[in-house]
Amino acid sequence: MRGEEMFGPIKRRDVIAGLGAAAGSAISWPRPARAQARPVVGLLSSLAEKVLSSQVKNLYRGLSDTGFVAGRNLRIEERWAEGQYDRLPALARELVAMKVDAIATIGGNVVVLAAKGATTTIPIVFATAADPVATGLVTSFSRPGGNLTGITWLGAALQAKYLELMNELLPRVSTVGLLVHPRGTTTPEQLRAVQEASNSIGKKIRVLSAANAAEIDAAFTTVAEERIGALIVGTDPMFNNRLEQIVTLAAHRSVPTIYFLREFVEAGGLMSYGAKLSDAFYQVGAYTGRVLKGAKPADLPVQQSTKVELVINLKTAKTLGLTIPINLLGRADEVIE
Repeated sequence: MRGEEMFGPIKRRDVIAGLGAAAGSAISWPRPARAQARPVVGLLSSLAEKVLSSQVKNLYRGLSDTGFVAGRNLRIEERWAEGQYDRLPALARELVAMKVDAIATIGGNVVVLAAKGATTTIPIVFATAADPVATGLVTSFSRPGGNLTGITWLGAALQAKYLELMNELLPRVSTVGLLVHPRGTTTPEQLRAVQEASNSIGKKIRVLSAANAAEIDAAFTTVAEERIGALIVGTDPMFNNRLEQIVTLAAHRSVPTIYFLREFVEAGGLMSYGAKLSDAFYQVGAYTGRVLKGAKPADLPVQQSTKVELVINLKTAKTLGLTIPINLLGRADEVIE
């Protein structure tokens, strides 16, 4: 994030391209010779590369701080599903066939489940907003068991805070929309959290479901037709992939919207409150480095990233005719002007 730079002069894509010719022979070496070669990490994501490319550098930094630098003593094979979740199982199997030494996953439970379904032996280090115990990824936080461990920020638990922030910004708005993925892993938990918060605050919640671009368009049409005064975009990787569409529609419909990632605000959204992904991704890289050094995922406790950030776009607020309360501005980790 601020003040952070890509380490080293080598770009990830150049590293992969330069090593592509040697990959075929490397993966066929017997295990004793492989131990002397540079390890290979598979990076598997449900998202498009452009969505989180600025954050992936932090995963690389975590690897570097544990002694593994791409292009020097490490090779990384990236696979991006670009929002096409049905591609994930095949991409995961592709990495397994390459006999990678570990798989790091980003982009929600959907990608973790694809990796989990492809291997029970290769270590998997995940980043997810879901509860990994409740969703069956691990046995417990302290003793994950199996071949998975990673980082969670329990994103669904933040939904109540979104409503509180919107109430602070727009106390007179009576109805707040909640955009969710109808089949999202954490959607039920998000709905419960927002409904409980709305009961105490006295707001009416209008749930809007969208699983693709057309349904997102339809949801914003409903926002306009029903004159919904504010909108919460629920946590789901599908919305990451439709970031530009959502931010554009929110501006077109002039609806104050709060998001779960700062990337939405950087693209012109009003406000975000969510996990500091730079920290979470760094931890994924550091954990992957520990695995490469011999640590077993079953013995590495699942870490809960507690670092969250509030980001506000003042330019967007002015466009919407909103005045951000001083106390809210004072709590912001970053204000974009």
